[in-house]
Amino acid sequence: VGTYKPEMLQKKNAVLVDGVVLNGPITDSKAGEKFVEEACKLIMEEVIQKANDITEKVCEWRAPETLKTILDLEMRDTGESHQKLLQLCQDVIQYSVKTNHPRFFNQLYAGMDYYSLVARFITEALNPSVYTYEVSPVFLLVEEAVIKKMIEFIGWKEGDGIFNPGGSVSNIYAMNLARYKFCPEIKEKGLSGLPRLVLFASEECHYSMKKAASFLGIGTENICFIKTDERGKMIPEELEKQVQRARKEGSAPFLVCATAGTTVLGAFDPLDKIANICEKHGLWLHVDASWGGSALISKKHRKLLHGIHRADSVAWNPHKMLMAGIQCCALLVKDNSGLLKKCYSAKAAYLFQQDKFYDVSYDTGDKSIQCSRRPDAFKFWLMWKALGTAGLEERVNRALALARYLAEEIKKREGFQLLWEPEYANVCFWYIPPSLRKMEEGPEFWQKLHLVAPVIKERMMKKGSVMLGYQPHQGKVNFFRQVIISPQVSREDMDFLLDEIEQLAKDL
Repeated sequence: VGTYKPEMLQKKNAVLVDGVVLNGPITDSKAGEKFVEEACKLIMEEVIQKANDITEKVCEWRAPETLKTILDLEMRDTGESHQKLLQLCQDVIQYSVKTNHPRFFNQLYAGMDYYSLVARFITEALNPSVYTYEVSPVFLLVEEAVIKKMIEFIGWKEGDGIFNPGGSVSNIYAMNLARYKFCPEIKEKGLSGLPRLVLFASEECHYSMKKAASFLGIGTENICFIKTDERGKMIPEELEKQVQRARKEGSAPFLVCATAGTTVLGAFDPLDKIANICEKHGLWLHVDASWGGSALISKKHRKLLHGIHRADSVAWNPHKMLMAGIQCCALLVKDNSGLLKKCYSAKAAYLFQQDKFYDVSYDTGDKSIQCSRRPDAFKFWLMWKALGTAGLEERVNRALALARYLAEEIKKREGFQLLWEPEYANVCFWYIPPSLRKMEEGPEFWQKLHLVAPVIKERMMKKGSVMLGYQPHQGKVNFFRQVIISPQVSREDMDFLLDEIEQLAKDL
């Protein structure tokens, strides 16, 4: 009888269809509730309560083939016992990277916000999809409120927006929206007959620009990458030259993608000057502020995004600097005439009926490229309600102050070399081990220095003491990129990082 208990078949009036018992539920609710209770206790003890414990490892490193032998990854015909499942949950926690650890500096997200976490628990349990008011009344109103507030911080008097899965998707949305604005007939007629469309982005833009151009059929060869200065900022004069060149060649410029907070250097393009060029040539200005947008919350640092109010669209990820929990990403649009809906609407009659008993303007799902959509704004909303704007501002200010502290400490220490003064929360530096310090800075020196960061990274990962990213960039050999986000991070963690690098590399 498979999952059916014998007593189910003995019930009076038992109904079978195709051999399936239809009387009553087949789920053991009590057992399920007990499992959830025990799993939540495990999460509380092993993840949440240990989040600030620096004696814990950032990661328990195992090579892929070794980890496969530790984890029982096989799916079987019969289910496992709850005890076995709890052990699997324990193993997953043990061997996963603890991104909430104070010494996780590897990505543009980190740390744990407790209010956002509770919001995630709630939405996971309710399992909503944000497309119509009838199935997601609270979360649609929350998203509307959050978007309105984010628009205020950008400096627009009105606007529109939507939360979606990631800054990369926001950039795809914006590119497609700009193209639709430029040639609305593309929605029905497609790419045939269009002129050669060209867009402009800096050399330091996020790689999602290439993906977006490829995905949308624009083509990566039709992205004109604009030169940047030594700090990684787009040079407006170069943009002007390239727009004019594209026009002379018979191409059709339609979009400029500026960046507010580049991935590696944390650089902010000069938005006001770029906006002047876009205004002059009638180009849509999109600002990828996925990383740097949260500086808008800070009265002290919002000047980094001076001119952003002149943008036509903005990507902003609260899951990064503000720690709203992955994923929490908004595309915000200055146009309030329904451009998003006009561009993306498919008017599905089974979902977006116009004769409903409530105001159907709250059925916002038709302005999304998704059907099912997570209520990501709720994480940001509950956190914002808990901390207030002042609490979010403090979070930004402290992260940038810690970045400044680390930069100053790097300057004081022998063997450490800062590549650039940090403009945001990205601190880029080399560690030069003792064996290379008296060597002349020629090709051999740079070749050897290029090998240093990967070895240190391997050692810190295997030790589990810290996680820090490295990369080569624009002709410069491998260097570390320290990213500071979490309010759990302290000055002591900055000192520990530098001490640990020295200790791990003393024999190199």
